[in-house]
Amino acid sequence: MIADESDLSVEEIEVQLLLEAIYQKYGYDFRSYSRASLRRRVEHHVMMQCYANVSALIHDILHDGAAFSNLLSSLTINVTEMFRDPEFYRSFRTLVVPILKTYPFIKIWHAGCSTGEEIYSMAIVLMEEGLYERSQIYATDIDRDVLEKAKRGIFPLAELRKYTDNYDRSGGKGTLSDYYTAKYDNVIMDPRLKKNLIFADHDLATDQVFGEMQVVCCRNVLIYFNRLLQNRVLQLFHESLDLGGILCLGSKESLRFSSCAQTFDVLDTEQRIYRKRV
Repeated sequence: MIADESDLSVEEIEVQLLLEAIYQKYGYDFRSYSRASLRRRVEHHVMMQCYANVSALIHDILHDGAAFSNLLSSLTINVTEMFRDPEFYRSFRTLVVPILKTYPFIKIWHAGCSTGEEIYSMAIVLMEEGLYERSQIYATDIDRDVLEKAKRGIFPLAELRKYTDNYDRSGGKGTLSDYYTAKYDNVIMDPRLKKNLIFADHDLATDQVFGEMQVVCCRNVLIYFNRLLQNRVLQLFHESLDLGGILCLGSKESLRFSSCAQTFDVLDTEQRIYRKRV
């Protein structure tokens, strides 16, 4: 239930107007995102960009597409790393890979892929399990700038020690160095990993299903949505999955209390891996 505007502060009203302006002008719908978190990001952007207030920001984005692109980078959360939560990938290898090996062709939708580290992680898992050649990974995000970074597959060398440790703990069957080239201060992912990746912009709040998927992976994204939008997105994932398809959520996310909770079986409670009922 939306609070009566008489109960809202001027700042809260400004944020509502900003989100409406973004939706009407650019079609991105942040109106059902968790408001407290979103407001903090807006306030930080206003401060860092030296706007007098949110109203000044609204004026700027309505008249300057570059100002909106800059704001979009502040509103979207791009916290990621290769083999993030290694226990998830270990469980994926153990529980999901045997199921995927029964399919002649595998389609995976990774929603909210950010800068792509987790996409390449999944590609490595599939390659090591002999599944990559018959797989297609659809990597989507609301932010086109981060999608461009994901397409390039170039990551900071400074993060390599963490990535290598994650890979080892995830049950990697070789060494992470098998899949990248180090050059200057960057790590460049092996072009073989890009062969079956398709990148596309997609807004979970407004866009439609990706049909006939065997796996939908959306980890640590739903926590930024309110309950209504979470239900909408989970229903979207349900409709996108084949019968028997796999849904992977983040460690702080769950199907519990969602409208489609009864349509999935739990494969791994702790790692939030579910299978759509046949």
